[in-house]
Amino acid sequence: MPSKESWSGRKTNRAAARKSKQEGRQQDLLIAALGMKLGSQKSSVTIWQPLKLFAYSQLTSLVRRATLKENEQIPKYEKVHNFKVHTFRGPHWCEYCANFMWGLIAQGVKCADCGLNVHKQCSKMVPNDCKPDLKHVKKVYSCDLTTLVKAHITKRPMVVDMCIREIESRGLNSEGLYRVSGFSDLIEDVKMAFDRDGEKADISVNIYEDINIITGALKLYFRDLPIPLITYDAYPKFIESAKMMDPDEQLETLHEALKLLPPAHCETLRYLMAHLKRVTLHEKENLMNAENLGIVFGPTLMRSPELDAMAALNDIRYQRLVVELLIKNEDILF
Repeated sequence: MPSKESWSGRKTNRAAARKSKQEGRQQDLLIAALGMKLGSQKSSVTIWQPLKLFAYSQLTSLVRRATLKENEQIPKYEKVHNFKVHTFRGPHWCEYCANFMWGLIAQGVKCADCGLNVHKQCSKMVPNDCKPDLKHVKKVYSCDLTTLVKAHITKRPMVVDMCIREIESRGLNSEGLYRVSGFSDLIEDVKMAFDRDGEKADISVNIYEDINIITGALKLYFRDLPIPLITYDAYPKFIESAKMMDPDEQLETLHEALKLLPPAHCETLRYLMAHLKRVTLHEKENLMNAENLGIVFGPTLMRSPELDAMAALNDIRYQRLVVELLIKNEDILF
């Protein structure tokens, strides 16, 4: 009579055999689908070979694109000081080395954004910790983007936030949105309102009924930036991405280019592209797709660092394509 232990062992072996057989059938189905054979046998060329290659290419593409969505730690909004040669009235001490500033005129330099006073030699050693003060930053348009957001302690310029909120609340179905221009005099009024009142500026429908005035004011803000939203340093990498033929390589290069942007610029670009993506969802009403918006915003957000006029002219088509790619792939890149 078999022992309890031997009976239990046979039961375990039968269960393992059934599991192995089931896995074998599943493996055979997978092998058949991909047109492959295991072991030492070589891959067979079957009618499933094209499907196998297609599945592999799609999987590779998905993996490469998924890596672009990995969360990365966003660095702090660091800002260099905006030092200008300054003549101080009365005795002054350097706020970096605490030594006296000698001379009658041009004794040192002063940061135009935060008011820091230091020797000219000391200015080269001061860390990038400028904290702009609103009493020094007196305008919104034509102000460095990082300076503005640090002065107002916001993630993005209030012009961008307020204009986009107003546009999305009442203008997404407006035909030719961003393509149709508003009256230039009224756009200048909006600019002066922001410069004068900051976030208290009134751009509601009660004051500016035509939504094209608000879109014009937003575009003007980006055109007036002393350093473009897509900075001069990052510009070549963005243009490089637009010249690539492979879609996955384009996205990878765009992802690398975004890393070259200062944090405040990248965050503002992210917010703008998400807005423009929502604009394209109303294409049937506003007739503005990603390509049309790329034509409008390409030269607005990017300016060639090259002084050669012909080179800058040749880049216009790539500028358009960069913005178009950013809009279409907003959910992957940001």
